[in-house]
Amino acid sequence: MEDKKKKFHFIAIGGIGMSGLAKYLLEKGYEVSGSDIYDSKYVEKLRHLGAKVFIGHDENNLSAKSIVIVSSAIHENNPELTKAKRQGFKIFHRSDLLALIANNCGKCFIGFCGTHGKTTTSGLCSYVLDKAGLNPSFIDGGIVPELNTNAQFKEGNHFIAELDESDGTITKYYPQIVVVNNLEEDHIDHYTGGLDEIIETFKYFLNKTYDNTKILLNIDDDGVLRLKERVIGNVYTYSLKNKADFTAQNINIQSDFTTFDAYYQNNFIGEFKIILKGIHNVYNTLAVIGALHLSGVDTNSIKEHFTTFSGMGRRFQKIGCLTNTVKADIYDDYAHHPTEIKATLDAAKAFNGRRLVVVFQPHRYTRLSSLWNEFKSTLCGVNGLVVVTDVYSASEFPIEGITGENFAKEINGAYLSGNMESVAQQLMPMLKDNDVVIGMGAGTITDLGKYLLKLDEKALKIGN
Repeated sequence: MEDKKKKFHFIAIGGIGMSGLAKYLLEKGYEVSGSDIYDSKYVEKLRHLGAKVFIGHDENNLSAKSIVIVSSAIHENNPELTKAKRQGFKIFHRSDLLALIANNCGKCFIGFCGTHGKTTTSGLCSYVLDKAGLNPSFIDGGIVPELNTNAQFKEGNHFIAELDESDGTITKYYPQIVVVNNLEEDHIDHYTGGLDEIIETFKYFLNKTYDNTKILLNIDDDGVLRLKERVIGNVYTYSLKNKADFTAQNINIQSDFTTFDAYYQNNFIGEFKIILKGIHNVYNTLAVIGALHLSGVDTNSIKEHFTTFSGMGRRFQKIGCLTNTVKADIYDDYAHHPTEIKATLDAAKAFNGRRLVVVFQPHRYTRLSSLWNEFKSTLCGVNGLVVVTDVYSASEFPIEGITGENFAKEINGAYLSGNMESVAQQLMPMLKDNDVVIGMGAGTITDLGKYLLKLDEKALKIGN
């Protein structure tokens, strides 16, 4: 990896995962190019760092011998990928590149994984180390708002990464410390055997790591508890409910913050205060405390920075406020699995009786089909209005009967069709003063807040 003459070309460089890898390589001094269908703020940042980025996929974008980086989303008939194969370019999946970087970084490699929470835990870990002046390197799965980046290369002793299990590539990594937050059935397009296959994949991953790798498991999660029985090696545990190596006690949840005492093997580590909402973020924080404690970081040097972490981009992130049409707050949330949605809804209870307007964009036909009843059970409990949009396909083909309209009927919710701009236009007249609007999903739902704010601004201009 240290041969700075290597050139890297990213197909779909603007994605959150691909842009992080590209940024890291640019900061290490490598030559980087790439292409994407659309321009974006991520693309612009990469250009500023020296990347040559083309808008549109074309075989002529590959003008020099490069290592070509692709993700699972890139189709085999992509013209750049086709040319790379024809001319014998090296082709790496993005997980291959992350593994090459992480496994050979010469630092303490801490990997966060599991069905939920890996973006928040990796981001929180990166954030507190950076704010404490420990200069970590990291490649996370989302933007850390206070650092305004999803990746960086620095000379400190830690390398932090989010390890994705969705396509089975998690088995490529060899971290010194690995955290498994939770395990549930998801990504059935890959894991056709369901949760059993996911657990077997994690078993293989953890049992092939280094002899001195420290494995930190959340034993309050049923899936992880099943995994624990099959893992050999240096296993540590964390819990809010059971006897474990790391525990959080005296948990005090207030409307604006949460405090708790952290213990390691019954020895007091310290009192921690966080502004993240929801009990799931106590788990996330304890996971980070445990990982850093196991890595030898002095907890006192980082403790104060947990208080200032506001969360990752698209994790219950406040987008803005409507002030002209109605008085309402708008949030954006990446939740696209029933457990994630439940965690966000539990956290939203802090709004003390304000009406919730949950706008749910189902992500993938296969996920909605396999977890239909779980989504139904979770969203039927909303104290307010549930709006369902069309399914975001993520390149999947439709499944007969699995539609946003049919799902909305089952939960007695409202169905709004069309693109996200159209959804915003239809939604606006349905809103009331003091509403809390939460867009949920992993697709274009992230643009809902932007369009609502534009409509609100337009209403002000018309009013004047």
